[in-house]
Amino acid sequence: MSKRETESSEEKDRNADVFSQAVEALRRGDVIVFPTETFYGLGADALNPAAIDKILLLKGRNPDSPIPLIVAERAMLEAVVREFSPIAQRLADRFWPGPLTLVLPAKERLPAPLLNRDGGVGVRISSHPLARRLSWELGRPITATSANLSGRAPARTIAEALTYFSGRLTL
Repeated sequence: MSKRETESSEEKDRNADVFSQAVEALRRGDVIVFPTETFYGLGADALNPAAIDKILLLKGRNPDSPIPLIVAERAMLEAVVREFSPIAQRLADRFWPGPLTLVLPAKERLPAPLLNRDGGVGVRISSHPLARRLSWELGRPITATSANLSGRAPARTIAEALTYFSGRLTL
């Protein structure tokens, strides 16, 4: 095996290890930073109220400002959405996977910070393979709020995200 092939193999192993750590952190109720197709996001298990509270605390975010979600696939919508209208279906067919967040009627018992005043929840299927795979491996929706302190610019790079949250996140 050449030096280049060895380095490539080691990089893949490191990436797989980091990914496994990220999924385990989500399962424990921790918050992680991950890339999306737009900005870096703060990810947590969207169905874990304690994890949602951690995001609010980290960002200094008003709980009345809903946190959007990423689902791995349309079947996962059933965990959070009460109704998927024909218009929503057409939009999803056209723009998912992608950055379009649809606000749909939420199922009961979702954590309140995920909901808007009308009981809607914002969801999307991300076109970023890592974001979608995190939700898939977790088997649940993940949060997709931008990785920034409330009122500050969203993190466009991992370095910017680390500037905001250095030492305050698991991964």
